[in-house]
Amino acid sequence: MADYKATTIRNIALMGHGGEGKTTLTEAMLFAAGVIDRQGRVEDGNTVSDYDPEEIRRGISINASVIPIDYNGLMFNVIDIPGYFDFIGEIMGPLRVVESAIFVVSAVGGTAVGTEKAMQRAIKHDVSKFFCINQMDREHADFYKVLQQLRDLYGTGVCPVLLPIGDAASFSGVVNVLENKAYTGVGKNRKEIPVPADMGEKIKEAYDAIMEAAAGAEDELMEKYFEAGELEHDEILRGFRIGVLNGSVIPAAACSALTGIGVGSLMDVMHAYLPSPVGEEHFGKNPLTGEDEKRLCENDQPFSAFVFKTLADPFVGKLSLFKVRSGIIKSDSTIMNANTGKTFKVSGLYVLRGKKQISVPQLQAGDIGALSKLSDTLTSHTLCDPQSPIQYDPIGFPAPAISKAVYAKKQGEEDKVFSGLNKLCEEDPSISIMKNVQTTETLLSGQGEMHLDVIQNKLLNKYGAACLLQDPKIPYRETIRKAIKVQGRHKKQTGGHGQYGDVWIEFSPVDQSVDFEFEDAVVGGVVPRNFIPSVEKGLRENIVKGVLAGYPMVGLHAKLYDGSYHPVDSSEMAFKTAARIAYKKGCMDASPVLLEPIMSVKVEVPDEYMGDIMGDINKRRGRIIGMNQEEGMQHVLAEVPQSEMMKYATDLRSLTQARGTFTMEFARYEDVPANVAQKIIDSAVKDDSDDDE
Repeated sequence: MADYKATTIRNIALMGHGGEGKTTLTEAMLFAAGVIDRQGRVEDGNTVSDYDPEEIRRGISINASVIPIDYNGLMFNVIDIPGYFDFIGEIMGPLRVVESAIFVVSAVGGTAVGTEKAMQRAIKHDVSKFFCINQMDREHADFYKVLQQLRDLYGTGVCPVLLPIGDAASFSGVVNVLENKAYTGVGKNRKEIPVPADMGEKIKEAYDAIMEAAAGAEDELMEKYFEAGELEHDEILRGFRIGVLNGSVIPAAACSALTGIGVGSLMDVMHAYLPSPVGEEHFGKNPLTGEDEKRLCENDQPFSAFVFKTLADPFVGKLSLFKVRSGIIKSDSTIMNANTGKTFKVSGLYVLRGKKQISVPQLQAGDIGALSKLSDTLTSHTLCDPQSPIQYDPIGFPAPAISKAVYAKKQGEEDKVFSGLNKLCEEDPSISIMKNVQTTETLLSGQGEMHLDVIQNKLLNKYGAACLLQDPKIPYRETIRKAIKVQGRHKKQTGGHGQYGDVWIEFSPVDQSVDFEFEDAVVGGVVPRNFIPSVEKGLRENIVKGVLAGYPMVGLHAKLYDGSYHPVDSSEMAFKTAARIAYKKGCMDASPVLLEPIMSVKVEVPDEYMGDIMGDINKRRGRIIGMNQEEGMQHVLAEVPQSEMMKYATDLRSLTQARGTFTMEFARYEDVPANVAQKIIDSAVKDDSDDDE
């Protein structure tokens, strides 16, 4: 593979709604460039970018895949990004390393929610944008209808640069409006043909739209456009490039990724007008001094690179995918991980094309590559010259939206399961695995039910470890609502020494932030000093199971104030037993209640879904705390019991056509309503009886 300079590199993310043809377009670009001899199909499971067994089985993209394409002396580093919302984490890394995003939109279905959400992400990351109106070969394809939808959504800066010749079965080529040339054919057979005579009016309309958008990209051009009413062709091209770079112009092109028609022309336009990484400014900190640092995407700068994705494979090993932000990296370079401070020598420098590793001697500024066997290097880490250290800001991955309790399917395979899951967490930072100390369960958290199902299958396919996913236990608690004095007396006579312990304890409620308080109020030696710790220990051992449903007791104050003992039969064990008797009898008579965790929830939705969201929160026993509008979205603040939020990630997508998002965190505990509490108690009693059997 040739060694490419930044001026000849285009780093591009293919984005959009699931099923619009991003992977097929990647295949068509590979074929048009002559990199592959035969275009693969998603349905056949033989595409370059969808190589993971789980992707092949499901017929969808799950992982962001880097596909370098050599084309006419240019390097397109195309990153095929999943369109399904459960894999949103796969968007975050690539958007940190590309200069452009191509949104693949169906010529039949038009804009979809995935397009809207991808566009929002691209705008936040300030990358150039490009619409590819795909599937022009399908029945009912309508380029101009979809183009108008895009212009309605994103303004008149959306400009058609490749117009379709025909549509559906008659789609045979495209017209490049900027060149006023027409092309037909696929790959090496692509050729120029005369511009169809009946397209003159549409070409003029498109050219005028491009002229107007180009004029708006620069003040000087705008003045001339207002004065003269038109611009010279070279001025239009200059304004067009400026507009694409600053985001005011978004080109739109027609093509069919499946047939390959229009793909070569699409790549020519990308070549000509999408920005290269050359001269980009990157800001970070010196990890040793904390001072601000800046790097330019130039070869003569100190080396620095940003790791945007990690691949973990039990056979291939660990691969760290990175973009060279400045300088040059060679296969024998000595570099430093700015996050860990460790210095090491490069042992394997590659360019990845799907699962294929291509060894390269060096990579220049702006290029994308991979390093192997960096055990301590994780996604978001910075690699740099040890003599000129710099550390870039980490990627902000979305917080998990759903959690499941994870167990090993086979006893004895716990280490295998959790070791594999930890490696998958390195590969996909949008999932997490953690121990819930309250329920003792290990929770696997991700972006949706499909996401967790994919992780479960990956664990089995990659590491041979089978796990079970279940709804996590709700960490209910119990407490009392009134004070009560109670006697706990344990007396048992057997042959020889008997057992005797007698205590009087006052139980009273305290703040729930306190699990348990013990007060020694014994006077006169009615309970000997050496037995009092046994009373406290007996109570502490028993409050782990409440009297209603067996959940831990909190907010309990116990005052030992009286009792009696036997000089021969009393023992530590007898007083522990007496304390247990007092606890069970006293708490049952002290108005015990069940407590449930209440979550503070923030839901972000468009205006039109507000009524459905508020009604749904009320059904979940939630309370609306407040509402405010930010950036055209409504933010609903609410408090909802945790037990009612188990399936909320899935339900919210259904209610809002996937336009809504939410975050939640623990707020406090509150009493469970009586009717709900009784169901929980009955269920706990049933579970106990099942366990006894």
